[in-house]
Amino acid sequence: MSTQKNGVKNRGIDDTDREIIKLLQLDGRIPNTQIAKDLGVSEATVRNRLARLIEDEYIQIVAVSNPLKLGFETVGYLKIDVDIKKIDSVTRELKQLDPICFIVLATGKSDIYTEFVCQSKDELNDLIFNKIYKIDGVIRTHTSMILKYVKQRYDWGTALDGN
Repeated sequence: MSTQKNGVKNRGIDDTDREIIKLLQLDGRIPNTQIAKDLGVSEATVRNRLARLIEDEYIQIVAVSNPLKLGFETVGYLKIDVDIKKIDSVTRELKQLDPICFIVLATGKSDIYTEFVCQSKDELNDLIFNKIYKIDGVIRTHTSMILKYVKQRYDWGTALDGN
């Protein structure tokens, strides 16, 4: 079992959970009744397992969109170098910034990688210079702009064995 936030233990996932995840990765709108039929379990079982998978943060069920097609002019990645002693407080502050939709701690040249979606270059400018650089512990940022989405897929299944 792995530890979840607040020290609560995750219950782990089994073969049925993995199959539910795989079906949802192919079609996030598949009805619970269809999942139940495909897996040979009750709809209540699917509903309860989905609630647990979401609560334990194994999955999110969302519509993945292309922000460039939805009118957002400035989309990309910010790599952020930080004072490593302040990384927890920096990530807490970054989580509060609406244009930032993805944050990970990473290896490589930068400590934190984020994805942002902004209405304009002015909004990105404000995000970087008036918000991110004002966070205590931020040393520098590196910005990469997305020009075009070539491939987006989220159907990689699971890498968790059945033990």
